[in-house]
Amino acid sequence: MRPGSSRSGKGNSVPGTAGRRRLAATCAAFGAWVVTGGALAPQAFADDTAAPDQWYLAAMHAPEMWKASTGKGIKVAVVDTGVNPDTPSLKGQVLADEVPKSAAYGATEDYQGHGTTMAELIAGTGKGGGLKGLAPDSKIIPVRITLDSLKDPAERKLTQSSEAGIRAAADSDARIINLSFGGPAVTSEGADAIKYALSKGKLLFAATGNDEKISDEKYRDFPAAYPGVVGVSAADQSGTVGDFSHSGNYIDLASPGLKVPVWCDTTFKKYCPSQGTSQASAIASASAALIWSAHPTWTANQVLRTMIDTAGRSWDRSTPSKYLGYGLIRPRLVLEQARIDPGPAGADPLARENGTGGGAPATPAVPSSSAPPRTPGKGEARAAGEGGGDSGTPWLIGGVAAGVLVIGGGVFAALRTRRRA
Repeated sequence: MRPGSSRSGKGNSVPGTAGRRRLAATCAAFGAWVVTGGALAPQAFADDTAAPDQWYLAAMHAPEMWKASTGKGIKVAVVDTGVNPDTPSLKGQVLADEVPKSAAYGATEDYQGHGTTMAELIAGTGKGGGLKGLAPDSKIIPVRITLDSLKDPAERKLTQSSEAGIRAAADSDARIINLSFGGPAVTSEGADAIKYALSKGKLLFAATGNDEKISDEKYRDFPAAYPGVVGVSAADQSGTVGDFSHSGNYIDLASPGLKVPVWCDTTFKKYCPSQGTSQASAIASASAALIWSAHPTWTANQVLRTMIDTAGRSWDRSTPSKYLGYGLIRPRLVLEQARIDPGPAGADPLARENGTGGGAPATPAVPSSSAPPRTPGKGEARAAGEGGGDSGTPWLIGGVAAGVLVIGGGVFAALRTRRRA
């Protein structure tokens, strides 16, 4: 397997050996998945930063969301390269004692730095100049798995497979499982592990891939493409999907994934700006933690349904974009609606995509656009209301057909894509 993040500002290449660019072929051999965009091997820019620039916190109005929910009481399993609990931002945030015995080996020893980054993006406290997680009062259950960046033969033998890691996470008290890795290898063991986790009521988010330029229309990234897993693509500050982010009918939601800081290496001394669907998945997991903390009696289906219903998009809800799925995540719209209807507890909001039922997802909690999908212009589909038709922004109001999202000093036009599905 390979990490999903990419450390370079362009494309998907990772500094170092060329072999790190495409490790998909090794996945099948190891019965594992290759980590996709933003997962285990982030692309980092060369410039140094004194403090991590987390632009998406302002874009998503995190300080205002934290008045309603900080993720308290929610545990998130990070199935990754391991999690270092001793970074300033993660002290007291990692529940090492709650790791199932089957997954205990190396859980708190991160062999790449990727898993620690994902944990911080979810539950980091921001102390010591570290990353501030979107759900800073949630807790992390670390589960280390074998990915292709783990080269030591002895360590590979002792570290569990991704399939076993997912099962271990399902056996923990985590409500949410973050899978910031992936690849084209499909295994019956992987599919069964996902089904097992779903049977336990878990909500699973996964990176969808960072190699769009080398993939084709038939490419699918797993575990994101398994039924029941929420596949997350990566968008930038303007709301445009990253040119590396995979496309396809397995893309369910979009989340910030460009210029998101990651630990540069396992010395844990500095962060590097990065891009990848790994980061996007982690931020989506944190968003779910905020919602579930505010509504602890909801099921995974209900949490996901409200995320879909409030997602920012300019296209019709019944025809998801193959680049942004149902749109950009906007958890604030869920948190600020005290009487929001989450729909039936047992109904799968992705029934059509998962092959468990027909038709569109349950009735939206907020009004959706009645306008048909726009015809792409110059390779992009833009938000409804562009050009002055709407005065509000998707981050601030309930209508999913709103114009652009204000992000600090910039604009988050949540609904732009290179192409439309």
